[in-house]
Amino acid sequence: MLQVKASMSSDLASLNSADILIVDDVPENLRLLSNILLSKGYNARKALNGQMALKAVAGALPDLILLDIMMPNMNGYQVCECLKTDPRTADIPVIFLSALSEAFDKVKAFAAGGADYITKPFQVEEVLARVENQLSLRAAIKLNQQLNLQLEARVKARTLELETANQKLQQEINERQLLEEQLRQMANSDSLTKLANRALFMESLEQACQCAQAQADYQFAVLFLDCDRFKIVNDSLGHSVGDELLIAIARRLEALLHPKYLLARLGGDEFAVLLTNCDLNQASEIAEKVLQEFTVCFDLQRYEVFINASIGIAMGNTEYQRPEHLLRDADTAMYRAKSLGKGQYSVFTPAMHDDALQVLQLEIELRKAIERQELFVHYQPIISLPTGKITGFEALVRWQHPQLGLIPPVKFIPVAEETGLINQIGEFVLRTACEQLHLWQSEKLVNYPLIASVNLSARQFAQTNLIEQIEKIITETRIAPENLKLEITESAIMNNPQAAKIILQQLRDRHIQLCIDDFGTGYSSLSYLHQFPVDILKVDRSFVNCLDRDGEDVGLVTAIIHIAETMNMKAIAEGIETPNQLVRLRELNCDFGQGYLFSKPLSVQDATDLLLSAPKW
Repeated sequence: MLQVKASMSSDLASLNSADILIVDDVPENLRLLSNILLSKGYNARKALNGQMALKAVAGALPDLILLDIMMPNMNGYQVCECLKTDPRTADIPVIFLSALSEAFDKVKAFAAGGADYITKPFQVEEVLARVENQLSLRAAIKLNQQLNLQLEARVKARTLELETANQKLQQEINERQLLEEQLRQMANSDSLTKLANRALFMESLEQACQCAQAQADYQFAVLFLDCDRFKIVNDSLGHSVGDELLIAIARRLEALLHPKYLLARLGGDEFAVLLTNCDLNQASEIAEKVLQEFTVCFDLQRYEVFINASIGIAMGNTEYQRPEHLLRDADTAMYRAKSLGKGQYSVFTPAMHDDALQVLQLEIELRKAIERQELFVHYQPIISLPTGKITGFEALVRWQHPQLGLIPPVKFIPVAEETGLINQIGEFVLRTACEQLHLWQSEKLVNYPLIASVNLSARQFAQTNLIEQIEKIITETRIAPENLKLEITESAIMNNPQAAKIILQQLRDRHIQLCIDDFGTGYSSLSYLHQFPVDILKVDRSFVNCLDRDGEDVGLVTAIIHIAETMNMKAIAEGIETPNQLVRLRELNCDFGQGYLFSKPLSVQDATDLLLSAPKW
């Protein structure tokens, strides 16, 4: 046993000097991951694409590979499949890296042979934890193989001395069993919550699918649970508090569920429950009980935390041949529950899968659209209500698909937000609008400065390089910063108020105008208005529509305009469609307006022609 223990110590000691290959087409990501790993004593090699990665592996086999999914020419899935088909590299664990967080992409990653999955942007603690887990698991497997070889040799050597060696042999067998049990627990247990992990859950789910195939009346279900707004806890209170909350959630779910059900943590803030011998009514009742438990605050060591959850339910049946498909459908149902308002559950239907595939296809087409420059900008005039003249334009992105025609923003913008493509699209719209504004001003179409109004999405607003990006565009397009207005939703600000306050002040210091978009539909808290440097409040079209309805309460429109006036801000009403709405807004001293009464969003040429005609409403 001394030799085994020495081998174990040697294997464990070698973890920190492990050779890790990082594959990512973004040099900044390579630098960041390399610095993280080097700081912990690992040897980090880098590759900018799939071909370089395969050459690097052929030259020297790494202990672990961090592999980006979305790369040109050869994506991460293809690289992983090449590695897994080669006996020399098949056992090298691969951790996928991607900004994609859809369950479909995760399942695809594991199906390609991935050992784990890290979602961008990276969290240092998560990267190190997942790397250490994979290296430890691989070291444990090697150790187990070595131990098996040693034990087999000892058994053969002791066969002639059974009478005297029986007690010693039995002791060694017991030690082997103990070590195998420890390895099994390591392989099947989540290190943080001590719940079953994804591997054990998928193994149990496969067994349930086999039972359903063998017994037509066998019923089971999968509950997929995701914590709503968990990222806010991590960002505001720290990852240690986030881990403490995950442990508290695990213990609460354990106490609620019957021991016959398998509860697992799949990763991050995602949990799953396998309900055996359970019909839809029972699964729905359990989901309701879980949601009810989440209405009670979690008492942590230093904080009381309230958090909701969204749950997807998928019922097992004979049509499921592969367990990952059932988990995928439960995940799809969970995302449907989130889209319906969070804090609730949804039962999977085949239509949801069709919708998910359509969204995936739309994402693929959208990526191609960005590359093929199919996106363009339309401009809707903004009118000064006191003078009736055009003061500027709001820049609105449009997509002309070569086969599908004009795709409305309401269809592709949510996909762009979910995948992170909105950052590229937002930068394109901002640059295009600023370039057009400079062109209009240089042509002197009007004798006063025009304003370009551009929307910032929540994901754009969270970019670390947002200020630098905006400054660069302003400098390169040669517009005055005070002629740019950025529209930001309340929810984007309130996702992280402290960071938002800093960013908004930096924008204000650069004399850029700031507008709260759709004011009155979100938090609408006067306290945050006092905290943030805002110039304009935008009245949502749903409130403007009420101005045409007899008996409707229009007090909220009046209140918003009054709030803006009291706080030395301007008010702009969107969605003006009738003369009566215009009259009433003027009576309320609203400063600006836009809507189909004046003009729909226009092409560059039509907007230019409108300016030249000098209309006055």
